[in-house]
This record gives sequence, C-alpha cells and structure tokens, in this order.
Amino acid sequence: MSKKKKPKVSGNTIALNKKARHDFFLEDKTEAGVSLLGWEVKSLRAGKCQLLDSYIVFHKGEAWLTGALITPLDQASTHVVANPRRERKLLLHRREIERLMQKVQAKGYTCVCTALYWKNHRVKAEIALAKGKQTHDKRATAKDKDWAKQKERVMKHSVR
Repeated sequence: MSKKKKPKVSGNTIALNKKARHDFFLEDKTEAGVSLLGWEVKSLRAGKCQLLDSYIVFHKGEAWLTGALITPLDQASTHVVANPRRERKLLLHRREIERLMQKVQAKGYTCVCTALYWKNHRVKAEIALAKGKQTHDKRATAKDKDWAKQKERVMKHSVR
C-alpha cells in the first residue's frame, strides 16, 4: 500500500519583500539556502525578520545577503553579542553564482531577496534579478492592479 502524502502547510513564509515587487521588475528567481546562527533561527521562528532594504552582494565568488534585519529575542541571545544586520552567506552552487554575477555586471541588473521561507526544516531565500522601475512604470502597475480588482468585483456581481 502506498502512503498518503502529508498536505503542505501554507504558513511556511517567514518574510516578504513587498517593496522590491513595487520598485523593480523581477525576472529570474532562484532559491538559495541561508547560513544562520542559532539565535537567528529562533528569531525567525518567532517572525522577527524584515527584508525591506535587503540585497545580494558578491565577494570572492560567494553570495552574501546584506541589509536583512533579524531582531534578536531577549531570551535566546543572552550570552551572545547579536548583530541584527550582519551579512549572511547564501548557499548556492558555483555556476549559479557565476550566472548571477555575470547578469548583474553586464546588463545593469541588481540582485534582491524577495522572500524568506521554511522548506522542511531549513530556511531558504528567494532571490531575484531585478531591474529598476521608473515612476511612470509604478503608476501603470498600480493602475493595472486596480483594474483587475474592479473586473473581479464586476464579474462577481454579474454572475449572481
């Protein structure tokens, strides 16, 4: 007999970077592991994370998450001097890092972290290549979003 698969829990998202979706055109998304300390994992379980100004920096063939704020818990980090904005190493294959580095250097892209989430018992980061939006692009995006909401309302009432 085959075992039934457990349904996936939808509450696995730790933090989202909504500002990146507003300020950039997001094109190529990649999943990366994050190297964390023990107190950081406890803080993430408590939901104490912000990705507002986070981006990816490349040093000596390694990718680093910069600007992510993980606020330490008072109970968990009593014996450790915690730096909430420290750089955290991203775990990617060498080819993935080289591909991202080439696009960032050649085509004027930037690399931003759009989400942190749990995958099994590990923390993963969703990183994306992003190109900056101008103000008229942001207005057009907002207008399209409003129009989509209005269409949904009209369709919902017209079916009844």
